Parts: sequence; C-alpha cells; structure tokens
Amino acid sequence: MPVAKPSVHDRGAKTSALAGITRSVATRIHRAGQSFSRYRTAPTSFGVLHYPRHVTESVDVLIIAPEPPSYAHPGDAGADLRAAEAVRLDPGERALVGTGVSIALPDGFVGFVVPRSGLATKHGITVVNAPGTVDAGYRGEIKVTLLNTDARESYDIAVGDRIAQLIVMPVTRARFVPVETLPGSARGAGGFGSSGYGTETGETR
Repeated sequence: MPVAKPSVHDRGAKTSALAGITRSVATRIHRAGQSFSRYRTAPTSFGVLHYPRHVTESVDVLIIAPEPPSYAHPGDAGADLRAAEAVRLDPGERALVGTGVSIALPDGFVGFVVPRSGLATKHGITVVNAPGTVDAGYRGEIKVTLLNTDARESYDIAVGDRIAQLIVMPVTRARFVPVETLPGSARGAGGFGSSGYGTETGETR
C-alpha cells in the first residue's frame, strides 16, 4: 500500500506543535541538584517529539562577589565581569586580573569566560585562553588573563571596569568508548585548511 506523504499543512502543523512545546519548556526553571536525562519526550499526533531538558530562562548560581556579574540587555548570553584591581597593560603585555567573583555552578553546567567585543575592537584587549573554563567544582576566584594586542598603545584598567563576559550553559559529559576503528565520514581525516578558502577552486593553503 502506498504511503501518503505529509502535506504542507501537516508539516506546518508539526512545526507549530514543536515550537509550542519548546516555548512551554523554556518557561520552566532548572532545579539545581536534581538528576535529569538529556531529553524530554512529548507524544503528539505526529509521533514522539524529543527536545532538550536544559532549555531554561535562568539557573540559580551561588556567588560571592563585591559586585555580581550583570547582563547589559535582556537576552544577552554573557554577563559582564568587572576588574577588582587596577592594571596597566603595555603593548604586547598580558596580565592575570582578578574579578573578586567566586561561584558554585550546579552540576551539569559550565561557565565560559570570553572577551568583550568592545574592548577587543576599540583597544585590542582580549582574553588569552578564550574561552576560559569555569568548572562546576571550582570554588576559587575567577581571574581573567588579558592581553593587549595593540602594537603602540598602552591600556589602563581601573577597578570596576568591565573586562570580560561570563557565559553559563549546560554541558554534556562524554562517555568515551574505545574502538579499533572509527566509522567513516564525508570529511574523513581532513584537518587544517581541508575545506579550502575559495568558493570556486577549493584551493587550500
């Protein structure tokens, strides 16, 4: 018996149903400390839909800080970290700058310290090891290794200046499975430069 293909209307309804479920999940607050599997499921007339459990509006993070990180705008991914000490960065110089911030992330979450685009674009100030990783078990002060990439100008950091951003997000722990060979793929062992740089010739360098 031939199988009827889903109509445009059916596909649209399925997309709308999935979007509605995703919006519903996004309103639920993650409860730290409770064990979750990676996905939730929801039965629909189209079958069973799978969606991530860690779609959240917020997560509670315990913190010790003279001034907690703050989000500049609604919807921002990164919260601004501020300098707790004054530092002068000469051209090409790097320095480890304290923020005075210590946090306790819930299990299953990680913090990434990344550069601020304004500092990087206007003054050449970046984070050397971006992204810096703050593991859930770390309880020490978050410090940022800043680098002045400008070849001519020094840059002065004052106490309270926004020097980096902290992004908190869920993370999946890998379960490494030893095997004799790996399955094939379209890319194979192609590494640096394997995708080329020209849209027509596919040249590599």
